[in-house]
Amino acid sequence: MKKITKAVIPAAGLGTRMLPISRTVPKEILPIVDRPSMEYLVREAVGAGIKDILIITGRNKEAIENYFDYSIEYKDVLQAKNKQKELADMEEVCSLANVYFLRQKEAKGLGHAVLCAEEFVGDEPFAVLYGDDVMVAETPVTKQLCDVAEKYGKAVVGVCEVPFEDVKKYCSMKIGTQYDDRTYLTTDMVEKPQTREEMFSNLAILGRVVLTPDIFDILKHTAPGKGGELQLTDAMKELARTKGVISYKYEGRRYDMGSKLGFLQANIETALKHPEIGDAFKAYLMDLCKTL
Repeated sequence: MKKITKAVIPAAGLGTRMLPISRTVPKEILPIVDRPSMEYLVREAVGAGIKDILIITGRNKEAIENYFDYSIEYKDVLQAKNKQKELADMEEVCSLANVYFLRQKEAKGLGHAVLCAEEFVGDEPFAVLYGDDVMVAETPVTKQLCDVAEKYGKAVVGVCEVPFEDVKKYCSMKIGTQYDDRTYLTTDMVEKPQTREEMFSNLAILGRVVLTPDIFDILKHTAPGKGGELQLTDAMKELARTKGVISYKYEGRRYDMGSKLGFLQANIETALKHPEIGDAFKAYLMDLCKTL
Protein backbone atom coordinates (compact mmCIF):
# COMPACT_ATOMS: atom_id res chain seq x y z
CA MET A 1 0.00 0.00 0.00
CA LYS A 2 1.15 3.53 -0.82
CA LYS A 3 2.00 5.84 2.05
CA ILE A 4 -1.13 7.66 3.19
CA THR A 5 -0.79 11.41 2.65
CA LYS A 6 -4.42 12.50 2.19
CA ALA A 7 -7.32 12.85 4.59
CA VAL A 8 -11.00 13.72 4.29
CA ILE A 9 -12.94 15.33 7.13
CA PRO A 10 -16.73 15.33 6.59
CA ALA A 11 -18.16 18.38 8.37
CA ALA A 12 -21.38 19.19 6.55
CA GLY A 13 -23.86 17.94 9.15
CA LEU A 14 -26.40 20.29 10.68
CA GLY A 15 -25.44 19.41 14.27
CA THR A 16 -29.00 19.10 15.50
CA ARG A 17 -27.84 17.61 18.82
CA MET A 18 -26.12 20.94 19.55
CA LEU A 19 -29.10 23.18 18.86
CA PRO A 20 -29.73 26.03 19.32
CA ILE A 21 -26.09 27.21 19.00
CA SER A 22 -25.40 25.07 15.92
CA ARG A 23 -28.05 27.01 13.99
CA THR A 24 -25.59 29.88 13.60
CA VAL A 25 -22.21 28.50 14.71
CA PRO A 26 -20.86 25.33 13.04
CA LYS A 27 -20.40 22.68 15.72
CA GLU A 28 -16.90 21.99 14.33
CA ILE A 29 -15.87 25.52 15.27
CA LEU A 30 -17.12 25.29 18.87
CA PRO A 31 -14.11 25.62 21.18
CA ILE A 32 -12.29 23.17 23.36
CA VAL A 33 -11.10 25.87 25.77
CA ASP A 34 -9.55 28.22 23.20
CA ARG A 35 -9.27 26.18 19.99
CA PRO A 36 -12.04 24.86 17.75
CA SER A 37 -12.54 21.12 17.64
CA MET A 38 -11.70 21.15 13.91
CA GLU A 39 -8.15 22.24 14.71
CA TYR A 40 -7.70 19.11 16.80
CA LEU A 41 -8.72 16.96 13.82
CA VAL A 42 -6.37 18.75 11.44
CA ARG A 43 -3.49 18.46 13.89
CA GLU A 44 -4.19 14.76 14.33
CA ALA A 45 -4.04 14.22 10.58
CA VAL A 46 -0.80 16.18 10.35
CA GLY A 47 0.60 14.07 13.19
CA ALA A 48 -0.03 11.02 10.99
CA GLY A 49 2.15 12.43 8.23
CA ILE A 50 -0.77 13.64 6.13
CA LYS A 51 -0.03 16.65 3.94
CA ASP A 52 -3.32 17.26 2.09
CA ILE A 53 -6.65 17.56 3.90
CA LEU A 54 -10.08 18.06 2.35
CA ILE A 55 -12.83 19.33 4.65
CA ILE A 56 -16.33 18.66 3.32
CA THR A 57 -18.58 21.50 4.43
CA GLY A 58 -22.15 22.64 3.90
CA ARG A 59 -24.08 25.88 3.89
CA ASN A 60 -23.32 28.36 6.69
CA LYS A 61 -19.97 26.70 7.50
CA GLU A 62 -17.73 29.49 6.21
CA ALA A 63 -16.32 30.01 9.71
CA ILE A 64 -14.34 26.77 9.37
CA GLU A 65 -12.67 27.99 6.20
CA ASN A 66 -12.01 31.42 7.73
CA TYR A 67 -10.28 29.84 10.72
CA PHE A 68 -7.60 28.23 8.55
CA ASP A 69 -7.03 31.40 6.52
CA TYR A 70 -4.65 34.24 7.34
CA SER A 71 -6.12 37.31 9.04
CA ILE A 72 -4.47 40.58 8.08
CA GLU A 73 -6.49 42.46 10.70
CA TYR A 74 -5.33 40.29 13.58
CA LYS A 75 -1.78 40.23 12.25
CA ASP A 76 -1.62 44.03 12.25
CA VAL A 77 -3.08 44.27 15.77
CA LEU A 78 -0.78 41.62 17.22
CA GLN A 79 2.30 43.15 15.60
CA ALA A 80 1.35 46.59 16.89
CA LYS A 81 1.05 45.18 20.42
CA ASN A 82 4.26 43.12 20.01
CA LYS A 83 2.40 39.90 20.76
CA GLN A 84 4.78 37.72 18.82
CA LYS A 85 3.83 34.46 20.52
CA GLU A 86 0.14 34.88 19.69
CA LEU A 87 1.00 35.90 16.13
CA ALA A 88 3.27 32.88 15.61
CA ASP A 89 0.57 30.57 16.99
CA MET A 90 -2.09 32.03 14.70
CA GLU A 91 0.09 31.76 11.61
CA GLU A 92 1.16 28.21 12.49
CA VAL A 93 -2.49 27.11 12.53
CA CYS A 94 -2.90 28.51 9.01
CA SER A 95 0.09 26.59 7.66
CA LEU A 96 -0.32 23.18 9.32
CA ALA A 97 -1.08 21.44 6.00
CA ASN A 98 -2.62 22.02 2.60
CA VAL A 99 -6.24 22.40 3.71
CA TYR A 100 -8.90 22.41 1.00
CA PHE A 101 -12.66 22.86 1.21
CA LEU A 102 -15.53 21.41 -0.80
CA ARG A 103 -19.22 21.99 -0.20
CA GLN A 104 -21.60 19.03 -0.03
CA LYS A 105 -24.58 20.65 -1.71
CA GLU A 106 -27.14 18.14 -0.40
CA ALA A 107 -27.28 16.35 2.93
CA LYS A 108 -27.20 12.79 1.62
CA GLY A 109 -25.16 11.15 4.34
CA LEU A 110 -21.59 10.31 5.28
CA GLY A 111 -21.12 8.00 2.30
CA HIS A 112 -22.13 10.79 -0.08
CA ALA A 113 -19.72 13.20 1.64
CA VAL A 114 -16.85 10.75 1.13
CA LEU A 115 -17.89 10.21 -2.49
CA CYS A 116 -17.58 13.97 -3.03
CA ALA A 117 -13.86 13.56 -2.31
CA GLU A 118 -13.17 11.14 -5.19
CA GLU A 119 -11.39 13.65 -7.41
CA PHE A 120 -9.30 14.91 -4.48
CA VAL A 121 -8.26 11.38 -3.44
CA GLY A 122 -7.60 9.91 -6.88
CA ASP A 123 -6.15 6.39 -6.74
CA GLU A 124 -4.56 6.69 -3.30
CA PRO A 125 -5.53 5.28 0.10
CA PHE A 126 -6.83 7.96 2.43
CA ALA A 127 -7.92 8.59 6.00
CA VAL A 128 -11.39 9.73 7.03
CA LEU A 129 -11.73 11.64 10.30
CA TYR A 130 -15.36 11.97 11.36
CA GLY A 131 -16.02 15.63 12.09
CA ASP A 132 -17.86 15.02 15.39
CA ASP A 133 -15.08 12.98 16.99
CA VAL A 134 -12.07 14.51 18.69
CA MET A 135 -9.40 12.04 19.76
CA VAL A 136 -6.69 12.64 22.33
CA ALA A 137 -3.89 10.09 22.26
CA GLU A 138 -0.14 9.88 22.78
CA THR A 139 0.18 8.52 19.23
CA PRO A 140 -2.42 10.19 16.99
CA VAL A 141 -5.26 7.76 16.33
CA THR A 142 -5.06 8.41 12.59
CA LYS A 143 -1.38 7.49 12.64
CA GLN A 144 -2.20 4.26 14.48
CA LEU A 145 -4.66 3.33 11.72
CA CYS A 146 -2.34 4.41 8.89
CA ASP A 147 0.45 2.23 10.28
CA VAL A 148 -1.90 -0.78 10.41
CA ALA A 149 -3.19 -0.12 6.88
CA GLU A 150 0.31 0.11 5.47
CA LYS A 151 1.29 -3.09 7.28
CA TYR A 152 -1.65 -5.23 6.09
CA GLY A 153 -2.46 -3.51 2.80
CA LYS A 154 -6.16 -3.29 3.61
CA ALA A 155 -8.71 -0.72 4.68
CA VAL A 156 -8.77 -0.19 8.45
CA VAL A 157 -11.59 0.89 10.75
CA GLY A 158 -10.94 2.25 14.22
CA VAL A 159 -13.13 0.42 16.72
CA CYS A 160 -13.94 0.40 20.41
CA GLU A 161 -15.93 -1.93 22.59
CA VAL A 162 -19.24 -0.32 23.54
CA PRO A 163 -22.03 -1.60 25.78
CA PHE A 164 -24.38 -3.82 23.80
CA GLU A 165 -27.26 -1.46 24.54
CA ASP A 166 -25.32 1.31 22.71
CA VAL A 167 -24.40 -0.72 19.60
CA LYS A 168 -27.68 0.34 17.99
CA LYS A 169 -26.33 3.90 17.81
CA TYR A 170 -23.25 2.84 15.85
CA CYS A 171 -22.51 -0.36 13.93
CA SER A 172 -21.39 -3.89 14.71
CA MET A 173 -18.33 -5.74 13.40
CA LYS A 174 -18.19 -9.45 12.47
CA ILE A 175 -14.76 -10.63 13.57
CA GLY A 176 -12.72 -13.28 11.79
CA THR A 177 -9.00 -13.85 12.33
CA GLN A 178 -7.45 -12.13 15.36
CA TYR A 179 -3.90 -10.97 14.62
CA ASP A 180 -3.12 -9.59 18.07
CA ASP A 181 -4.98 -8.10 21.04
CA ARG A 182 -5.92 -5.00 19.05
CA THR A 183 -6.11 -6.14 15.44
CA TYR A 184 -8.83 -8.26 13.82
CA LEU A 185 -9.94 -9.21 10.33
CA THR A 186 -13.52 -8.07 9.77
CA THR A 187 -15.62 -9.94 7.22
CA ASP A 188 -18.97 -8.20 7.67
CA MET A 189 -20.64 -5.33 9.52
CA VAL A 190 -24.11 -3.93 10.07
CA GLU A 191 -25.17 -0.30 10.50
CA LYS A 192 -27.16 0.55 13.65
CA PRO A 193 -28.61 -2.89 14.42
CA GLN A 194 -31.69 -2.53 16.59
CA THR A 195 -31.82 -6.00 18.17
CA ARG A 196 -29.21 -8.20 19.83
CA GLU A 197 -29.84 -10.86 17.19
CA GLU A 198 -28.75 -8.44 14.44
CA MET A 199 -25.48 -7.64 16.20
CA PHE A 200 -22.25 -9.44 15.35
CA SER A 201 -20.30 -8.05 18.33
CA ASN A 202 -20.01 -4.97 20.52
CA LEU A 203 -17.06 -3.68 18.49
CA ALA A 204 -18.20 -0.48 16.80
CA ILE A 205 -16.52 2.00 14.47
CA LEU A 206 -15.92 5.24 16.35
CA GLY A 207 -14.56 8.19 14.47
CA ARG A 208 -11.66 7.07 12.27
CA VAL A 209 -11.16 4.88 9.18
CA VAL A 210 -8.54 4.43 6.47
CA LEU A 211 -9.99 3.48 3.09
CA THR A 212 -8.70 2.28 -0.26
CA PRO A 213 -9.83 4.11 -3.42
CA ASP A 214 -12.01 1.20 -4.57
CA ILE A 215 -14.53 2.44 -1.99
CA PHE A 216 -15.70 5.02 -4.54
CA ASP A 217 -16.95 2.47 -7.08
CA ILE A 218 -18.73 0.68 -4.26
CA LEU A 219 -20.35 3.91 -3.05
CA LYS A 220 -21.63 4.65 -6.55
CA HIS A 221 -23.77 1.51 -6.61
CA THR A 222 -24.69 1.40 -2.91
CA ALA A 223 -28.38 1.99 -2.29
CA PRO A 224 -29.54 4.52 0.33
CA GLY A 225 -29.62 2.95 3.78
CA LYS A 226 -30.69 4.07 7.25
CA GLY A 227 -32.50 7.40 7.13
CA GLY A 228 -32.59 7.31 3.34
CA GLU A 229 -28.93 8.40 3.27
CA LEU A 230 -25.90 6.91 1.55
CA GLN A 231 -24.22 5.16 4.48
CA LEU A 232 -20.46 4.76 4.46
CA THR A 233 -20.87 1.65 6.63
CA ASP A 234 -22.92 -0.04 3.89
CA ALA A 235 -20.09 0.49 1.40
CA MET A 236 -17.46 -0.67 3.89
CA LYS A 237 -19.61 -3.76 4.50
CA GLU A 238 -19.20 -4.75 0.86
CA LEU A 239 -15.47 -4.10 1.11
CA ALA A 240 -15.33 -6.31 4.21
CA ARG A 241 -17.24 -9.13 2.53
CA THR A 242 -15.14 -9.10 -0.65
CA LYS A 243 -11.63 -8.12 0.42
CA GLY A 244 -11.70 -8.00 4.19
CA VAL A 245 -11.26 -4.97 6.39
CA ILE A 246 -9.03 -4.65 9.44
CA SER A 247 -10.65 -3.61 12.72
CA TYR A 248 -8.17 -1.94 15.04
CA LYS A 249 -8.88 -1.12 18.69
CA TYR A 250 -7.10 2.19 18.88
CA GLU A 251 -5.57 3.75 21.98
CA GLY A 252 -6.96 7.15 22.90
CA ARG A 253 -9.73 9.15 24.51
CA ARG A 254 -12.70 9.97 22.28
CA TYR A 255 -14.93 13.00 22.75
CA ASP A 256 -18.26 13.17 20.91
CA MET A 257 -18.29 16.86 20.02
CA GLY A 258 -21.70 16.49 18.39
CA SER A 259 -23.27 16.08 21.85
CA LYS A 260 -23.59 18.55 24.69
CA LEU A 261 -22.12 16.11 27.21
CA GLY A 262 -19.14 15.27 25.00
CA PHE A 263 -18.52 18.97 24.40
CA LEU A 264 -18.46 19.68 28.14
CA GLN A 265 -16.27 16.64 28.91
CA ALA A 266 -13.72 17.73 26.31
CA ASN A 267 -13.61 21.25 27.72
CA ILE A 268 -13.31 20.25 31.36
CA GLU A 269 -10.64 17.60 30.82
CA THR A 270 -8.64 19.82 28.47
CA ALA A 271 -8.92 22.82 30.77
CA LEU A 272 -7.45 20.79 33.63
CA LYS A 273 -4.31 20.22 31.52
CA HIS A 274 -4.15 23.70 30.01
CA PRO A 275 -0.80 25.41 30.76
CA GLU A 276 -2.37 28.81 31.42
CA ILE A 277 -5.47 27.96 33.45
CA GLY A 278 -5.07 24.31 34.52
CA ASP A 279 -4.15 24.87 38.17
CA ALA A 280 -6.70 27.63 38.74
CA PHE A 281 -9.44 25.63 37.05
CA LYS A 282 -8.66 22.57 39.15
CA ALA A 283 -8.91 24.65 42.33
CA TYR A 284 -12.23 26.07 41.12
CA LEU A 285 -13.64 22.60 40.42
CA MET A 286 -12.55 21.29 43.81
CA ASP A 287 -14.34 24.17 45.52
CA LEU A 288 -17.39 23.73 43.33
CA CYS A 289 -17.61 20.00 44.09
CA LYS A 290 -17.94 20.82 47.78
CA THR A 291 -21.24 22.55 47.03
CA LEU A 292 -22.79 19.73 44.99
